[in-house]
Amino acid sequence: MNIGQAARRSGLSAKMIRYYESIGLLKPANRSDSGYRLYSDDDLHTLAFIKRSRDLGFSLDEVGKLLTLWQDRQRASGDVKALARQHIEELNQKIRELTGLRDTLHELVQSCQGDHRPDCPILKDLESGPYCAH
Repeated sequence: MNIGQAARRSGLSAKMIRYYESIGLLKPANRSDSGYRLYSDDDLHTLAFIKRSRDLGFSLDEVGKLLTLWQDRQRASGDVKALARQHIEELNQKIRELTGLRDTLHELVQSCQGDHRPDCPILKDLESGPYCAH
């Protein structure tokens, strides 16, 4: 199938498919006599794997590691589990950071009168942040 068909079937854009190929996540596509990329069912399976991994928040580097583990039938499942556990911890850290940001912003919104007066605790907090003087 051509790249447009592969894009429709995989749920990825043609641009993303070309990108994944360019960075080595997807093996280079076979080419037709006229130079068009041609994708097989195996390629679609790999694209589905990449898409699901990205949907779960794995970085491109982690997806590469997962692909290597997936393709190695002699690998230990413990290696996969360790990578997934590491990703869970990274997600938990991001959740903690985002929760802190949300809570701070919520407090600022609560302290703002939101009326016609120019005094605004939200803007006052933003201007008090660290900056670099040149």
